[in-house]
Amino acid sequence: MKIAVVSDDGVTVSQHFGRAAYYVIVTVEDRRIVSSELVNKLGHAHFSHEPHGEASDSHGHGFDADAQSRHARMLDAIAGCQVLVARGMGAGAFASIRAANMTPIVTDTLMIADAIQQHITGTLAHHPEKLH
Repeated sequence: MKIAVVSDDGVTVSQHFGRAAYYVIVTVEDRRIVSSELVNKLGHAHFSHEPHGEASDSHGHGFDADAQSRHARMLDAIAGCQVLVARGMGAGAFASIRAANMTPIVTDTLMIADAIQQHITGTLAHHPEKLH
């Protein structure tokens, strides 16, 4: 299993999927971490020149076609991961992650190592109320 965690420093879980600078991609086999790598992540700043049309979508922020396209491009770097962990994200990003056949988890766990261990043991809490 491959788990992607959004991060700004490679150690802590970022509070916002769209603004995070990196993914930490962790490979887990037999309930053990076998590898970890830091990968650059596209973020909102990379798309500042593109239209931001969520006002035209009745579902709200992050659901319009342009936002969904940006989310898909952000997820390209973690194709093959089954899970994505963040401490916060928009509902549109959450929907995009699910559409990419990944399980998004919004947690309050700060440290990446703790979040991975909690996921392995099935104790990583998901807080959908943190979606915005």
